[in-house]
Parts: sequence; structure tokens; C-alpha cells
Amino acid sequence: MDQQLKQLMKELGEAINESLADSEQIAEVVSRIKDGGYDIFLVLEATIGVSKPGEKGSDKTSLVTTLTSKPEFKISDQDLKFLKSLRIKIEDEAA
Repeated sequence: MDQQLKQLMKELGEAINESLADSEQIAEVVSRIKDGGYDIFLVLEATIGVSKPGEKGSDKTSLVTTLTSKPEFKISDQDLKFLKSLRIKIEDEAA
């Protein structure tokens, strides 16, 4: 895949991610889930296929990308409890 196409595919992924992040409808549903006492994380994956006119179907180039530009690492209380049960200690970054 040429560099220009890679850049365009990256821009497409970022545009999709940004539109989802800016969605009031998604934010409202996520808020209701959190209000219900749940922690939530959302991972979306997109398969994008591109081809030039006249190419065979088997020659199509596809790119699988995870639509997160800045993933955030969070550990919930339940995660800590589980890790503690395995005798795994998580040290505070501020220390």
C-alpha cells in the first residue's frame, strides 16, 4: 500500500473516531450506563477495503484499524481486587 493511501486511511480512521467521540447520542447512552453503576469501555474495529477500478477482488487491499487515537489505561476497583487475588501489586505512578 503506498504512503499516500496509508495516510488517507489513517485520516479516515481518525475522522470516524472523532465523529464517534463527538456524538451526543453515544455520550448520552454511555452516561446512562455509568449512572447505572457500570464501568464501560468501548473498542471499535473497522475493516476498510480499497481497490482501484478494474482490479480483481482478490487483489483488494484492506486495512484493519482500531479507532482510538489516544487509548486510556484505567484500572477499576474490581480489576485491583482481581490482581490482588493473584498477588499482583500495582504501584501508584505518582510515587
